[in-house]
Amino acid sequence: MKLDILAFGAHPDDVELGAGATIAKEISLGKKVGIVDLTRGELGTRGSAEIRDVEATNAAKVLGVSVRENLGFADGFFINDKEHQLEIIKMIRKYKPEIVLCNAIDDRHIDHGKGSKLVSDACFLSGLLKIETEVAGKQQEKWRPKQVYHYIQWKNIEPDFVVDVTGFMETKIDAVMAYSSQFYDPKSTEPQTPITSKNFTESVDYRARDLGRLIGVEHAEGFTTERYVAVENLDKLI
Repeated sequence: MKLDILAFGAHPDDVELGAGATIAKEISLGKKVGIVDLTRGELGTRGSAEIRDVEATNAAKVLGVSVRENLGFADGFFINDKEHQLEIIKMIRKYKPEIVLCNAIDDRHIDHGKGSKLVSDACFLSGLLKIETEVAGKQQEKWRPKQVYHYIQWKNIEPDFVVDVTGFMETKIDAVMAYSSQFYDPKSTEPQTPITSKNFTESVDYRARDLGRLIGVEHAEGFTTERYVAVENLDKLI
């Protein structure tokens, strides 16, 4: 299956938090989108890997993505080496996306920055003919995405561009809250973490409102890019 967009996240819920509304909008426009989680989030303070598996499946249904896979890398301990790069290359060559979305280049959780660089490096290497990979006994063809964009996570990184996601925040919030083990729940007796506060849950909306305010729309999501943002002409700008 060829996808238009393939979004990678170090943990289940990264993609939803960083780019959930953008993905929902792109799907509404007829784009085929997939998600690949690098780990099962097994080191998360709350819940378990098994619970996160179920939550990730439910979140994928909310967003309407075409496919979701988990590479089963070690949460907290995966590294950017040949072994891990090859597994990501297999995903890129399998789905042949035009655009790849991945973690923030710098963030509070060490896996986010690591995951960002790992996926970015694999996107380049995936286009090299002499790197050979196979899936299910079938040799894969080289493929390099046209664009690699990094969504914004915990830190308020200055975006290189923002996407108007007005009308799609409800879908994003529903997808995020599919991870009920991870976020604000006043009835929970599990330990508190930085993302279990009511403030964090509310920040998902007010951060998008603030970015939207800056471009004159209701909600927006921000991204950074590894190359100059290009437009066909000035009329393509909001």
